[in-house]
Amino acid sequence: MIQPFRQSLMLAVSTALFLSTTCITHAATLPRGLTEQDITATVERARSAFDVPGVAVAVVQDGEVVFSRGYGRRTQDSASAPVDARTVFAIGSNTKEFTTTALAQLVDQGKLKWNDRVIDHMPDFRVADPAITRDFRISDLLTHHSGMGQGAGDLMLFSHSTFTRPEILAGLPFMPFTAPFRSEYAYNNLLYVVAGALVERLTGQSWEDVVQKRLIDAAGLPACQSTPPVKGQTNVAIGEGESTALPERSALRLPGVAPAGGIWCSADGVARWAQTYLNGGRAPNGQQIFSQTSRDTLWAPHGLLPLAETAEATKTHFRAYGYGWFMEDFFGLKRVWHTGTISGMVSYVTFLPERRSGIVILTNHDDHAATYAIATTLSSYVATGASSDWVTHFQNEKNAKQAANAKKAAESGPGSPARPFITLSHDAQQDYVGTYHDDWRGPITISLRGKDLRMSFSHADGLTGTLSALPHDLFIVHWDDRGQDADDDSYVQFERGISGQVSGMKMQVIGSDFSFDAQDLHPQHENAGHRL
Repeated sequence: MIQPFRQSLMLAVSTALFLSTTCITHAATLPRGLTEQDITATVERARSAFDVPGVAVAVVQDGEVVFSRGYGRRTQDSASAPVDARTVFAIGSNTKEFTTTALAQLVDQGKLKWNDRVIDHMPDFRVADPAITRDFRISDLLTHHSGMGQGAGDLMLFSHSTFTRPEILAGLPFMPFTAPFRSEYAYNNLLYVVAGALVERLTGQSWEDVVQKRLIDAAGLPACQSTPPVKGQTNVAIGEGESTALPERSALRLPGVAPAGGIWCSADGVARWAQTYLNGGRAPNGQQIFSQTSRDTLWAPHGLLPLAETAEATKTHFRAYGYGWFMEDFFGLKRVWHTGTISGMVSYVTFLPERRSGIVILTNHDDHAATYAIATTLSSYVATGASSDWVTHFQNEKNAKQAANAKKAAESGPGSPARPFITLSHDAQQDYVGTYHDDWRGPITISLRGKDLRMSFSHADGLTGTLSALPHDLFIVHWDDRGQDADDDSYVQFERGISGQVSGMKMQVIGSDFSFDAQDLHPQHENAGHRL
């Protein structure tokens, strides 16, 4: 049962205030129903409950940034410098609204319509089905209902990927459809990369330059950038499992995934982005970045979603996706929001437009529960003046999932009595050695290193792991580096032809990391044509 908890929060405020770094930018007041004490106590409870090193929070009300503060530290190291309102975080999928806003600018300029066919602007655009290729609209890139599976293509974007945007586009025709076109919601990063490439095609500039110059700089967003931080930048958050060593500027490689999740920004920067949205596309510096008509289009429902399990508690009756934004009713008010996860960090941006309120939460810990708890609590205060104990709710939910996963693993998981590991002879291991080619992901190599079978992906800096054998040609691959977007191990099921020789493999992730879309792979052995 979720219980009100404002009194318990107030008791924690006095011990938490000295841990924070404050930068209140205006004298305007917080939204009615929300206090500084509420914010600080909620953040500190969430930090403690979910072991989050650092958090930055900003609040926008009536066109002003009325609260902007850092809590905790910039890295996992307990001795690292404190987070403040200008600490730069990776904001992950909160980048998507920058990409859709860049498209909105092109719509405002008459260079594009949301219902235009993609091939009319990108003649080389192709997906697996020619009929869908011909009918694929700009809007279909943005609403997660293409018919591709959840996280489809993410192995070309994350997990150490070195694929460039042109290479990603070239692989698109080999991505399978798992549902009819426009029939089901399935979150998709791949098509936002296509949307970014469309921005590049229509402007003649890189996505990074368009976003930096026409959005970030034009709107005056402080401590905000369209490219990753480099050596010499000091006020930078480091995510869980990430190296603290930043690359030299000359060695910086721009990630192909950037239009779906590449922006780094501070609480102050995202807060001014929120001001721009709440003010109908007009930035705090007075510049009209995009039209209010476009803002309303981005914030309109374009695809329906299932309700969240918290719907009853928040009195939510509908949930939808717009262009780069989620939306729902929340205690009788419209709520617009999005989260982002990348590089061991999680962000959350949420609005209650009818209250003229916006809330920004940035963290350097790979845990959605913390950001959901903070965002739901603060949004509840703004909407109703009170809140249930969402920290405890999401903590209990997380603990229950972990317990269920542990029980399942013990009963039927790899290494359990029902599915024991086995030892293969050297000759038996040789059956699996070779190069396997997948049409969209490219070569995958199985090799022997000492007594271990090893799997290595091409187009990736270090996506490698060791295979442990189970009965019936089934293996588990244990990734060497689980902190680089390969958080869950995967099953590897080898296939044999009529002759009995290994001809290919299929994979399936163990766990809930949908961005490791191993199920979309079906690599064939390099000699499969000769292994009948």
